[in-house]
Amino acid sequence: MDDKHYDLVVIGSGPGGEKGAAQAAYFGKKVALIEKEQELGGAAANTGTLPSKTLRETSLYLSGFRQRGLYGMEVNFKNQVTARDFLYREKIVSQAERERIKTNIENHNIDLFKGSASFVDENTISIKPNNSKEILIHGDVILIATGSYPFRPPNIPFEHSGVYDSDTILKILKIPKSILVAGGGVIGCEYACMFAALGVEVTLVEGRETVLAFLDDEISGALAQAMTRIGVKLVLSSKIDNVKKEDKNFLINLDTGEYIKVENILAATGRSGSTSYLNLEGIGIETNSRGNISVNNHYQTKKSHIYAVGDVIGFPALASTSMEQARIAMVHAFDLKYKTSLAPILPYGIYTIPECSMAGETEMSLKEKNIDYVVGRANASSNARGQIIGDKDGFTKLLFDANDMRLLGVQIIGENASELVHIGLIGLMTFATADLFIQTCFNYPTLGEMYKYATYDALGAKQKKDEKRLKNIK
Repeated sequence: MDDKHYDLVVIGSGPGGEKGAAQAAYFGKKVALIEKEQELGGAAANTGTLPSKTLRETSLYLSGFRQRGLYGMEVNFKNQVTARDFLYREKIVSQAERERIKTNIENHNIDLFKGSASFVDENTISIKPNNSKEILIHGDVILIATGSYPFRPPNIPFEHSGVYDSDTILKILKIPKSILVAGGGVIGCEYACMFAALGVEVTLVEGRETVLAFLDDEISGALAQAMTRIGVKLVLSSKIDNVKKEDKNFLINLDTGEYIKVENILAATGRSGSTSYLNLEGIGIETNSRGNISVNNHYQTKKSHIYAVGDVIGFPALASTSMEQARIAMVHAFDLKYKTSLAPILPYGIYTIPECSMAGETEMSLKEKNIDYVVGRANASSNARGQIIGDKDGFTKLLFDANDMRLLGVQIIGENASELVHIGLIGLMTFATADLFIQTCFNYPTLGEMYKYATYDALGAKQKKDEKRLKNIK
């Protein structure tokens, strides 16, 4: 067989591309992986997931944020945090992840090609490396995992230095005195919190009435309050009309008539699928206005042998789901009799300060479905481990079916929320009832123990609801 003929050709080495390639190779398929950037790993390793989470930890460490007031004294590790301080750890973590991906590709005997990929026909891919001739390879199955890039709204002047998106912010030369963050989604809120922890004056502008509107109302409200406490000025129900450069600052005019003056601007206004260079229209695959590809439940495009996963297909656009989508797609493509469907309940982790995480239903979704439910809460301030670490405002919120006390949703805000949510996620996946947390013995002192006390609280709420119902019947 021709060396340039593969069972699978994967375009993109981010979480979806890497795991999809490895899944097929593990089962003996001949696989090629194409990456157009110099570094492996896509946005997850280089500009998004890992860098932003590393920067969060760096900002907390350098600012002494977690220690403030904890031991009855003020702590400030560094009077002036530099951009080099801020970005140093991020570079180490990203490099380690790139090395891990490279090793994984080598261990699976996957052929790696560097260059920009585009379709010549439905099975032939053209690869154009920098400063060398075009290569053509053929794949029986194609997996598109090209990820996304930051959307740049036309009313923000990116031609000026000092204006960033979520990719270019990693090249910031100095920590500014003030910054405006445009967008109250996940990326906007995460970076707003990071800069606020470093002592930067942060203004976040969001067109909706709340930040992170997909979260449970109580959690997004608690996060908004926490962000305000750490110094983020939230300007909600407002949009940017225009931006003017004024000496070393930017003057932002909002549609409400308000003016804001800041040193830097960070646009976090969503992302677009990286598809423009693939020549998809040449093979009959359409994309929407944001460059996203439509797929079916098996992640097949209109062409049954061409699959797409991850950010390039839109929501939920998480590294965790991208990996799973790719594995499922490859199982279907090669009939591997392995993992055939995505988990029905997905966790969401938002690395703000404090962290937020959720799985399953929210109060809003239960009301929309007319499901009778009860709520149980446990506060970190009443938890021994919460007291030890100084988490005064965090809480765990559990939603149960009011009839059989089956767990329906988990909402957490506070320290380690993105880790703690997995306890509840497993309960949701196994259709557990309140008995699971009542019968479980949790380590003491731990934040996980809040599950037990939130469940006791929910049982109390159920008892009151039942008593009220009986009283109304009488």
